[in-house]
Amino acid sequence: QVQLVQSGGGLVQAGGSLRLSCAGSGRALSNYGMSWFRQPPGKEREFVAGIAWADSSTYYAESVKGRFTMSRDNAKNMVYLQMNSLKREDTAVYYCAAGYYVPQSVDAADYWGQGTQVTVSS
Repeated sequence: QVQLVQSGGGLVQAGGSLRLSCAGSGRALSNYGMSWFRQPPGKEREFVAGIAWADSSTYYAESVKGRFTMSRDNAKNMVYLQMNSLKREDTAVYYCAAGYYVPQSVDAADYWGQGTQVTVSS
């Protein structure tokens, strides 16, 4: 079993940048496909980005392609989400998630971080 603890997030102006971090404990994150999801106010949780355990291939939702970058540091047992050119519609609670494959749906994730708020102001 793995525990995921998130850090980062906060309030940023539109066009700005933030980096989210997700630290694993209990097991190596290199054993898992890792993803970031987000849940905007009043909406369902949605896939944002994912990274495979085998070859670190990355996957992105269309809405964040070219702006967000997901990476992993297996030595530190961490994954990151670098968010650039932030828009108001990126406002949400962001969650990291782990699964055997790269979770691209809520049901495919086996473990979740605690969530962190990202608020983008105009």
